[in-house]
Amino acid sequence: MTATSRNADHLVIGGGPAGSMLAMRLASAGRRVLLVEKERGPHHKVCGEFLSREAIEYLHRDGVNPRQLGAVPIHTLRLSCGTHAAETVLPFPAFSLSRRTLDESMLAVAKDRGTEIVRGLGVESLSQCGSNWHVSLSNGQSLRAEKVFLASGKHNLRGFTRVHASQPDLIGFKMHWQLAPAQTAALRGYMDLYLFSGGYGGLSLVENEVANLCLVVRRSTLLKIGAWPQLLDSILRTNPHLQQLLESATPVWLRPLAISPIPYGYFIRESRGLWRLGDQAAVIPSFTGDGISIALHSAALAAQMFLAGFRAAEYHRVLRAQLHRSMNLATKLSHIAVTSFGRAAAIAVLPHFPAAMRWVATSTRISQSSLVLRNLESDGGEPTARQNA
Repeated sequence: MTATSRNADHLVIGGGPAGSMLAMRLASAGRRVLLVEKERGPHHKVCGEFLSREAIEYLHRDGVNPRQLGAVPIHTLRLSCGTHAAETVLPFPAFSLSRRTLDESMLAVAKDRGTEIVRGLGVESLSQCGSNWHVSLSNGQSLRAEKVFLASGKHNLRGFTRVHASQPDLIGFKMHWQLAPAQTAALRGYMDLYLFSGGYGGLSLVENEVANLCLVVRRSTLLKIGAWPQLLDSILRTNPHLQQLLESATPVWLRPLAISPIPYGYFIRESRGLWRLGDQAAVIPSFTGDGISIALHSAALAAQMFLAGFRAAEYHRVLRAQLHRSMNLATKLSHIAVTSFGRAAAIAVLPHFPAAMRWVATSTRISQSSLVLRNLESDGGEPTARQNA
């Protein structure tokens, strides 16, 4: 983009799974799409990097094969709390894949479908001018867009801050590790969840034999403990299972990625004519591993309803109705998990863990009847969304 000002028919802000999925589907339907991503190149993000059945279905339908990208199959869920642990087989297929690899692959597909992608520029401001939107970019350039789709993840856009999050006091950390060979073998196929004082987290293998450690902790807990080294040491001292897995492990980065605050429990309440996707529409606690699925689903639903002539407010209403039950349950579980009562309850329920976790895993998923899996390229026409409205 060399001009100081230009027009865009459909502007997508953010190049994560939600933004890329929307761009793919709009471009496949013949629309002119411009996607703006603030990062210049491949990058990591704070994320559990878990792909559930719904995410896998969406990715396959839109030309992204997680297994070909090196994703690691996950078949067993293991929960540990202190010295107590239990495990169960997942009731659906799953994978673990780094966001760096997933996001870049999806952007490549979006570009192949005809999306114009601009990288290295952030959106400084966004305002409505009649029926259009005025967009100011970080390099001083400006855009005029007919339709804007906001998919900037957990980061707020100035003037469009999300409010009403029910659990806004958590800080997220993420670190990739190179485990010792024996520990790598012991973790293969597992998604390890663990509860600790003031937070919870997960550990799983992603591509290239790297382990992703992602956790959230209450701000008050972190203030008492100190910085990341003290927090990790505190967790390992109280969790022998995690300590054993990270024995002789080498951190891949000098310091962890961090994000704060995380607006867990946030649900879009007003549209102001803006189409919000992914974490800009709903932020489900990472305890359930459904964040990427919701990002992909919200984008697919938005594309379907937009192409069928619906307004942003109608799309948000449908999305809330579809996600209401799983969001409420996941948020309640997250609230409980970071308390001492939650850890005691987890220990008490461990003998019944397989049945309990199967219920949680299935109850926090997007229903199969809500998934938008039509292939726009092969349909030859725009989809209808009346059945979802």
